[in-house]
Amino acid sequence: MMKNEFLASRRQFIKQSGLVSLGMGFCDSFILKSLLKDFVIGHGDYKYKVDLNWGTLDKNAYPVNDCHEMVYTKEGNIFLLTNEVKNNILVYNKDGKLIRSWGKSYPGAHGLTLSDEGGEEFLYITDTKRHAVIKTDLKGKEVMILHFPRASRHYTKPEQYLPTETAIALNGDIYVADGYGSQYIMNYDSRGRLKRIFGGKGDGEDQFNNAHGIAIDKRNGKERLLITARMQNKLKYFTLDGKYESSIDLPGAYICRPVIKNKEVYLATIWSGEGESNSGFVSILNEYNELVSAPGGCQPVYENGSLTPMHQTAQVFKHPHDVCVDEDENLYVCQWNAGKVYPIKLLRV
Repeated sequence: MMKNEFLASRRQFIKQSGLVSLGMGFCDSFILKSLLKDFVIGHGDYKYKVDLNWGTLDKNAYPVNDCHEMVYTKEGNIFLLTNEVKNNILVYNKDGKLIRSWGKSYPGAHGLTLSDEGGEEFLYITDTKRHAVIKTDLKGKEVMILHFPRASRHYTKPEQYLPTETAIALNGDIYVADGYGSQYIMNYDSRGRLKRIFGGKGDGEDQFNNAHGIAIDKRNGKERLLITARMQNKLKYFTLDGKYESSIDLPGAYICRPVIKNKEVYLATIWSGEGESNSGFVSILNEYNELVSAPGGCQPVYENGSLTPMHQTAQVFKHPHDVCVDEDENLYVCQWNAGKVYPIKLLRV
């Protein structure tokens, strides 16, 4: 059986088993916590059963603070980054069992990017308090550090540089988004030598207000940068040499980094509406960059080609900060400022 046929068969089984009992594509004003055990969220072909127990650990032994980002390795393990220095990295299997933990030196741990380089996988950690990007192997050995980019002449002191995310191109070039600092995008070669800098804070098409996330989009066969402009409710396309191309408008959605898996883009939406606290959901874009599902949010509606403003409708999440996607297209959602909770798993149905 081909993979897609297997996934479709499995989803049909789950539906026929009676697991889809709530949230069938409509938006509820709120849900009781006790109902989340069998609650299904999402729209169209992107619906998910909520699992609040996945990844829960002994908080005394393995505490988390802000659970910022997650990545999925080729071995099928999930790496979670938290800014809790007792264990900055928690490594899970897909069942939510802890495999190991490491890291005590990343107080501002924020962004986590996985890169396969010649068959070996590496992590890129952005640390807003260390004002640096740290490259490690999967066991935590540091192999390169990119400090604040004094050579760019846009920065005179480390405090101006608060990097939030990285993306790695096929040629090994490293792109760093300074999302909490001066809003520039730094482009380094694979050895960490600065090649160019672009963007910066502003309201122009080629500028950013909170360049929170960055990814390499290869879906149309050509590498392009897909960069978050969170406070502008937009994603922006740039060429690899820093030229602005176009924008995707997502009104009412304050998005974190774009996560590209197969033909879709997944976005943790940390706030919605007018930016109220505890109002997050997940946004899913199709291959045409149309919002097709918003688990925890309202039904996406387009009028005259434009998306109507989005808002939360089911308080499954408080402040989603990242989405991790496994090979079965299940989602794992980690959160910022959410009571030090562990990630929530969304089982696709």
